[in-house]
Amino acid sequence: MFDRLMLLLAWVAALLFVAAGCMLTYEVIARYFFIRPTIWAAELSQLCLIWGSLMGMPWALAARRHISVDAITRLCPPLVQRGLEVIAMTAILAFSVMVTIKGWDIFFESFERGRTTGTMLDLPSWVAELPVAIGFALLAVQAVIEIVGLLRGKEIPKGAHE
Repeated sequence: MFDRLMLLLAWVAALLFVAAGCMLTYEVIARYFFIRPTIWAAELSQLCLIWGSLMGMPWALAARRHISVDAITRLCPPLVQRGLEVIAMTAILAFSVMVTIKGWDIFFESFERGRTTGTMLDLPSWVAELPVAIGFALLAVQAVIEIVGLLRGKEIPKGAHE
């Protein structure tokens, strides 16, 4: 079930990237061809990129699409590779938990104080801060799933060594 949620979020992330591209294209056309810049395109496209990047992280981890340097680890025996993969996932888990906690604190403080972006749209700041806590919490859950799978003998996904 979590895998389906992560796939759904990956598709939502992809659509958010497309939306950001469309908004920025519209902004360029409006600004340079019609001399009518928008007040919304840059800020909303940034939000799309933030939400898209952070919601797509768990899927990218499961598919091993994050950047990794494995020139040495792929030379190791399979058991050592598995151990190193568990160590890497544990580091991702620890980092994700720390970022989730700090991200939640920042989001909640902005929400309570009613902070805004200070731009022409003057959106609430928490709209750009909330995906940090959500995205890294989901990444932590995915890291746990990966650790458990590796400990149970699940094969390391191919994306890790391509």
